[in-house]
Amino acid sequence: MIRYPLIASLIAITYQYGPVARAQAASAVPPTGITATGTPDRLDDPADTTVWPNKTSRANSDGWIPRNHDRIRVMRPRILMINFSNQVEAAKPMRLANELIAALKESSRYHGYEDPAAPPFLEYRVWRYVDMRDPGASKGNSRAAPIKPNVKAPEINCDYAGFFTEAFAERIGVRDPANRSRFLRLDELVDRGYVHEVWFTAAPDPDFRCLECVELKPVYDDRFRPVPGKYVQAGNGGDPDQKWTGRSLRINCLNHERGIGCGMENLGHSMEGMAHSKAIPYFTKYFYEYAGFDLDKRYGLPFNSFYPLWGEGKGISYPSPNVAVVTDGEKTWKLDTYVAAGGNVHFPPNGRRHYDLVNTEPVLSTIEDWRIGSGPGGKDRAGLWTADKLRPYEKVAPDCMGKWLVYWRQNMPGLNNRSRDDAGKPMKNWYVFLFY
Repeated sequence: MIRYPLIASLIAITYQYGPVARAQAASAVPPTGITATGTPDRLDDPADTTVWPNKTSRANSDGWIPRNHDRIRVMRPRILMINFSNQVEAAKPMRLANELIAALKESSRYHGYEDPAAPPFLEYRVWRYVDMRDPGASKGNSRAAPIKPNVKAPEINCDYAGFFTEAFAERIGVRDPANRSRFLRLDELVDRGYVHEVWFTAAPDPDFRCLECVELKPVYDDRFRPVPGKYVQAGNGGDPDQKWTGRSLRINCLNHERGIGCGMENLGHSMEGMAHSKAIPYFTKYFYEYAGFDLDKRYGLPFNSFYPLWGEGKGISYPSPNVAVVTDGEKTWKLDTYVAAGGNVHFPPNGRRHYDLVNTEPVLSTIEDWRIGSGPGGKDRAGLWTADKLRPYEKVAPDCMGKWLVYWRQNMPGLNNRSRDDAGKPMKNWYVFLFY
């Protein structure tokens, strides 16, 4: 299991096997691509190959995606949305899903804060919503969801393999068009391109401990070709018992008592996990530079990021905009020429500690000019950065690190980005890597 950076990533929820409540939330957005009986219908994917999924390619990890990476102008992934909470307000799971979809859409507008016409790249859609609450229950979580027996706290006890069983397929309720006596398993739904991500809502309960977002992913070489037979955990932690299906799949857990910003944090840690996994060497190399996971190389620190600075007496101060004083509680390092790059999920450019969104001290950062080279001598322009930059996103993703993460993602190389790689070529759109 990946432990780093896995701070505050456990959500406590109780799951046991049992019956499924079939009723859907009254105000839920009707799923597309499914008939009233739950049989897969014809998907309305376009012939246009600048859109994914399309009639040529519609499944995660399809070899078509890396071969056509640079031609894709928009991705419209399909979500299987599941609710396990017996106590959530009926309409809330779909409301959370739609709000998170909106935040992700906004976050994929490259430099959207300065370009109102910047097009979104990620346009998620809920393909099917399945409400698995227990009939008549109003407390805890459904007995329909998987849990590993005999796993003691604080270890993870969510049985991620349980999402792929025949029994769980029946609860999802999508019949096999070729054999209506059975239901399609999750791996079959993914393989056929009906599902690209799974999101589930659940109630907090100390008897269940899940990870924020897990993913198994194929390993690629330097030329974006899959390495035969190799795959890795590429989320924010992982379950060694999770079934490998041959295609990537994120499973994202949303505590229904929290909000969209926390959901953005889940998926932000998942991007960090994808980089740490080294599944895509190109992405790891440049993400580490952007997200401040190269501090050991840049500044000679004994750790590669600020994530280890957790606890009393640990953190960073900024006596001036280009000076950082770092302490781990025992040792102190003064970085006299400090310039932050893009920061990471827990640390914006002027973050003094984990989750710091209130520091008014400006710090020099190249986040808005990263690898663009608009400064003197072709260097990245460093500007003064404070959390005032985040005000436009306070309503988009108001809790956890949400407003920071919308802005953070808008500065990543996305559609029509102006960043350049080491060879001087246009930087590849990082969001396409999500579905490699």
